[in-house]
Amino acid sequence: MIILETPSNWPDYELIDSGDGEKLERFGSQILARPEPQAIWRKALSQAEWNSLANAYFVKKKGNRESDNEWGEWNKKGNCKEQWTIGYSYKQMKLKFRLGLTSFKHVGIFPEQATNWDFIYDTIQHLSAEKPSVLNLFAYTGGASLAARAAGAEVTHVDSVKQTITWSRENMELSKLDGIRWMVDDAVKFVAREVRRAKTYNGIILDPPAYGRGPEGEKWILETNLCPLLENCKNLLTHKNSFLILNLYSMGYSPIIAESLVKSIFKVDKPEIGELYVVDRAGRKLPLGVFLRFLK
Repeated sequence: MIILETPSNWPDYELIDSGDGEKLERFGSQILARPEPQAIWRKALSQAEWNSLANAYFVKKKGNRESDNEWGEWNKKGNCKEQWTIGYSYKQMKLKFRLGLTSFKHVGIFPEQATNWDFIYDTIQHLSAEKPSVLNLFAYTGGASLAARAAGAEVTHVDSVKQTITWSRENMELSKLDGIRWMVDDAVKFVAREVRRAKTYNGIILDPPAYGRGPEGEKWILETNLCPLLENCKNLLTHKNSFLILNLYSMGYSPIIAESLVKSIFKVDKPEIGELYVVDRAGRKLPLGVFLRFLK
């Protein structure tokens, strides 16, 4: 088991402080404070310093649904931007992202995924397939899709929210890329159709949420739907020159759970498993997700 740190030489991102159930991050020119349940230690900086530094502070609101537990609003200062851009570079890969403040505390990027973007870029560069194809499920605003496309892959990007697909397309254009296939669809239904079509991919990336809804109200529950989805993904992944990445963000899901699940389906001997984390200025490692990935 390994742990992977978000690249520390990323000029446009920094975890400044964490603790007391919150994190203070710099995304380019903007410093944001938002909830982080895994930061159970004390803050290194005082609350006054947090209030002084933050351009916006996210405040949770109580919702009526289980999926509303991250819903709220941003308390913004006068110098806070509603939208702005940041960049990410690795070797010849130059990505740009449009960020914005959403009512679900997210800003359009998961910085801990940068190490997976590097892996995707390097892996595709070394595949022997003439035109590698990659399927990105629950693809959000497209960081992994952009990394795969920058490496030369043919990319299919699937997300159930039309506005998120529009956001992803903006990021593609900002990154001076093109040619990504956009699908506003339920991941489970899309994969089942691809299996019936006998479609195959050299790479599959999955970032499933704990709970979610498809474009027609299809209900996604991680512990119920993930196993059958992966069983169908097995039929889509080429037997050679292929890779798979699975990310899990739900608290309570360990790398060992991901390993047992994937090994039982894909029959791989030694998948790479572990946690993704970011380090704050005080040196505390903040875990932000479980990952599993393998090459065939």
